[in-house]
Amino acid sequence: MTNLFQPLQFKSGVAMKNRLTLAPLTNTQSDEDGCLSDDEYRWLTMRALGGFGLTMTCASHVQQIGQGFPGQLGCFSDNHIDGLARLASGIKEANSLAVVQIHHAGMRSPTDLINKRPVCPSDDEKTGARALTLEEVAQLSEDFVAAVRAEKAGFDGVEIHAAHGYVLCQFLSPTINKRGDRYGGSLENRARIIFEIVDGIRARCRPDFLLGVRLSPERFGVRMAEIRTLAQQLMTTAEIDFIDMSLWDCFKEPEEEEFQGRPLMSYFTDLARGDVRLGVAGKLRTGADAARCIDMGADFVTIGRAAILHHDFPEKLKVNSDFESVQLPVSAAYLHSEGLGEAFIRYMSTWEGFVE
Repeated sequence: MTNLFQPLQFKSGVAMKNRLTLAPLTNTQSDEDGCLSDDEYRWLTMRALGGFGLTMTCASHVQQIGQGFPGQLGCFSDNHIDGLARLASGIKEANSLAVVQIHHAGMRSPTDLINKRPVCPSDDEKTGARALTLEEVAQLSEDFVAAVRAEKAGFDGVEIHAAHGYVLCQFLSPTINKRGDRYGGSLENRARIIFEIVDGIRARCRPDFLLGVRLSPERFGVRMAEIRTLAQQLMTTAEIDFIDMSLWDCFKEPEEEEFQGRPLMSYFTDLARGDVRLGVAGKLRTGADAARCIDMGADFVTIGRAAILHHDFPEKLKVNSDFESVQLPVSAAYLHSEGLGEAFIRYMSTWEGFVE
């Protein structure tokens, strides 16, 4: 496990004490207005205290209309700054990097949650989402520079969520994005908003502010070859510190037939990344799985389910390299002891076989 516990330096100058990152996990614990709750504070700071080198918030929406789930942490208003500042301080006191994942659900925003039609790069009949105007695209880009608000609150950095079929991923999809302006058509146009957001954050935040982008190469109408091209462009031309590839399963073969025959993550570990770091996520439930990813060329790993089950998963691996997570299902009382509030436990009960 020694490769998991080596420090990792980022190009902006900050360093992570190990290669284990807490995934940006939906936990539904924030107040209705998007402000931090005591339950969410406890959940996240326990993971920082448990040894994660970088502790990331859940997806935090940059516009009220971009809310994707109940109890979502907001970063679209200055009213959120006090709670974010408390959270950043608590994470950093535990010697973990504090990062906000900035997000907008786009057409995946539930109408009954936002009380209006969701928005999308183009009209979408299935969800009832309406197309963003050119002016609204510009405002969306500006609001993603909510990184300025996270910086003001004391966070070490942000991750731009451009994966999992949310609004920036919707721009990337040639089947969802039917725009005829400079944000549609070619991959360059469909990815334009991501580069604008990166440039905006870099222009308005301090030089050592950590900046990453989360991508997913499959599902939600994206094409593997295009996401690989985009990842390479971000590594070579954009001012980012890391790419966080959400792969569903790091070791599986790609779904697209032309790419089968080798592990999905290998299509990203073989890119010329320069001094940009690469993280991977996807069914990493043991220390052996995490270490294997580092051996295969990833710089860090992003841990989800194992971090829900064990707030101190990194510390347990440090003591016992053969440590394996508790068997599922687990009791609600067990999850509460691991720092999950009632709302989070109810959410985990929707995962088949997770809660007794």
